[in-house]
Amino acid sequence: MRREVFFALQAAFLLLVVLSLYLGHDQLSQISPSFLKPNHWIHVNGTQVPVSAAASPTAATNATTTVANPTATKPADNVPLPTVLSAANRTAYVAAIMNPDEKNLPRLECPIFNPSRYEYLSVQDDEGNADLLGIQYFFALDLRECLHLLPRLIGSIVEAIRFLGPQSCALSIIEGNSHDGTAEVLAALRPELDALTTTYYFKSSEINPKQGDRITKLAELRNLALQPMLDPNNSKLYPSEANTTVIFLNDVAACTDDILELVHQRRFLGADMTCAMDWTYAGQDPTFYDVWIARTLAGGDSFFDIPADGNWNSAWNIFWNEPTARERYLAHQPFQVFSCWNGATAFTAKPFLEKKVTFRAPRKGECMQGEPQLLCKDFWWHGYGKIAVVPTVNLEYSDEKGKKIKEAKGFTSHLIGAEGHRDDAIQWQASPPEKVKCMPDYAHQFFEEWNKTQPGV
Repeated sequence: MRREVFFALQAAFLLLVVLSLYLGHDQLSQISPSFLKPNHWIHVNGTQVPVSAAASPTAATNATTTVANPTATKPADNVPLPTVLSAANRTAYVAAIMNPDEKNLPRLECPIFNPSRYEYLSVQDDEGNADLLGIQYFFALDLRECLHLLPRLIGSIVEAIRFLGPQSCALSIIEGNSHDGTAEVLAALRPELDALTTTYYFKSSEINPKQGDRITKLAELRNLALQPMLDPNNSKLYPSEANTTVIFLNDVAACTDDILELVHQRRFLGADMTCAMDWTYAGQDPTFYDVWIARTLAGGDSFFDIPADGNWNSAWNIFWNEPTARERYLAHQPFQVFSCWNGATAFTAKPFLEKKVTFRAPRKGECMQGEPQLLCKDFWWHGYGKIAVVPTVNLEYSDEKGKKIKEAKGFTSHLIGAEGHRDDAIQWQASPPEKVKCMPDYAHQFFEEWNKTQPGV
């Protein structure tokens, strides 16, 4: 009896940890001018746990937008942002973001990477001019209360933009409900990004995914981050021949080569989507984070087993029932999955531009699941099933723990530069698993047809 009580208390404690981490971290989506906070569960700095989404009206939007590139359609006039930071503090954060050598603010220290691996991705000629093919790299983020992470996260994005070609890149950020100065710093970046000649979209919103139907609001936030790319007034910037790659990041401590590696692997593998591996510290050892969203290819199962009592005692035994994925994961080689997100993704914009997919909530009769998993499901339905995890890219949701993860799992540049490592192609499987695990909560887990509720099924 005492043993059963102990395990029950242990499961309850882990559930509380996961919930607090998810509620502390949110992400955004597209489709309506509203704001939400990040990911599927309780995301952005820890472990995940399914959060039920009760239907309720979407919160009203109060948005501000800035566009750095004058060729893009400009949104409505900005609503004044509340002042939290002093002018000196705002200046310090902007300087840290724009200058990778700035040391006045703490951030995850990233090693220098070999640029030759990624030079072919750059869209610049010998004179530094971008090709006239429109935006080829669209960076999208939904951010909340992550001021201290901005020097690393946005700083790495700015470095990637400089490397890839500023005129071929766009940066779209949706911010909401921050009280730490996040919005002020993001707004203050406009003159710097304008001078960089890159396109910058920024909005703040009061949409709160903690109130009402969480998944619906998260989907709206993610869609909102993509909205500039889908705006008919901006169509010349996003022609289909540009083969635009969307780089969608959570509030993670990412190095520049983490971002570039995801883009490289999408191109090298011919993938429709590539994802990182994200981690948390629910205990002493790192634990894979995005277990509610990610599903394997062979069996449509979660990356590690979680029994009905909710314990994560098997988190160490990742890909326990899929030997191919496990073998390639241990060899630091990409492997195909049914679904992933994992803190950072690079995916083709085509199904969005073709109006075939959007971030969405579950339909009536469909498994309760997060909007990233539903996106992957819709990708498969429309023939975009080349979805892969890149295990050389390992992320966490803070500078401090990001450093621990990099030390435990390896920096991207170190892993790909290891003796004997080489890029290995994937033998793509054209068909998804017949059934995929549904996990509305730990006590109710079951498999259902992967294409349930798709039109005509």
